[in-house]
Amino acid sequence: MGLPLSNIRILDLSLIMAGPYCTLILGDLGAEVIKIERPGVGEGARGVPPHYFEGESAYFIAMNRNKKSMALDLKSPKGKEIFYALSKSSDVVVDNFRPGVVKKLGVDYDTLKKINPRIICCSISGYGETGPLKDRPAFDLIIQARGGVMSYTGEPGQMPVRMGAPMGDLTGGLFAANGILSALYQREQTGRGQKIDISLLDCQISLLTYRAQYYFVGNEIAQPVGSGHTSIHPIRAFKTKTFDIVIDCNMQNIFAELCDAIGASDMAVDPKFCSRENRLENKDELYDILEKVFLTKTGEEWLELLDKRIPIGPINTIDKALSDPQILSRNMVVEIDYGKGRKLKIVGNPIKMGEIDQEVFRAPPRLGEHAEQILGEILQYPPEEIEQLRQEKII
Repeated sequence: MGLPLSNIRILDLSLIMAGPYCTLILGDLGAEVIKIERPGVGEGARGVPPHYFEGESAYFIAMNRNKKSMALDLKSPKGKEIFYALSKSSDVVVDNFRPGVVKKLGVDYDTLKKINPRIICCSISGYGETGPLKDRPAFDLIIQARGGVMSYTGEPGQMPVRMGAPMGDLTGGLFAANGILSALYQREQTGRGQKIDISLLDCQISLLTYRAQYYFVGNEIAQPVGSGHTSIHPIRAFKTKTFDIVIDCNMQNIFAELCDAIGASDMAVDPKFCSRENRLENKDELYDILEKVFLTKTGEEWLELLDKRIPIGPINTIDKALSDPQILSRNMVVEIDYGKGRKLKIVGNPIKMGEIDQEVFRAPPRLGEHAEQILGEILQYPPEEIEQLRQEKII
């Protein structure tokens, strides 16, 4: 059985984070992803410090498995001719330039659809292609801040902090992948491609979910609650004798289980704590009790006592998360062959599908590694012409 997107070819013009993450997802699902990079320079992520493996940035490795690389000068007529030829047999073009850059390069949707009416072009930018900020540059931190999520991330009374993962960028990649899959499905019905416009800021606004609704309905402006929750309790992190843990016991039956497990069954029927509304009203008293209780045992003891009764977990550092038996059992840490007998661990694919026999991961490409293969096999260029393009630094 083949991978679901094994007949899809994607030309990836994107840089650094949101776009490469989008094509990482699609490449894991079987799409042939061809990274179009600047000759001699490549994608900016190739040079991000401080960690390198076999001369390649770990930052770049994280986003670019299962892809091919072709260095191509899109500002030259010959480079553009090659790109147009590739577009004829491709399904998707992904970029994350500022609006107007692809048009200036001559690789925008209006141009490419004349070459291939089935082409799908997905542009990811900070603010999208319309609106007063459309021409402004934007990076993850700026998007998290402007989008509102950062304002209620962190501890009460402290300076707001960015989310630990670069969700300003990554969310754009996730929504872009969903948009591309939807466009591919629609193309099966209509035979036509289309343009997809993804704004990183729009994606952050989408993440506001119920906090936005609380504002629309109750005029409540979200404030930081640390590891807790604004509405339902008890949900929070707690210190133990050894390491920190988290619990989520907001449902009445689970709260009763917690009370019983800590030897305080009466708390579950106490008028101050016997409903979500009452626990919200008396949350400070509730947390004062639980903080003292959790300090009486080690984290190991609490996990042993509560793991089968309530939702509970350790706050894992990355090393512990990546060695967790549950994670390993799901093939979320895999090894790839990096050549010369070298192996490298990478994060696996979270999308598990019954029709896929096995996951196969290929190492990220060296800059321009697949130029001969792409030009020779896809476009049928003879070897001498490929060598001439290389001499002219077109590839």
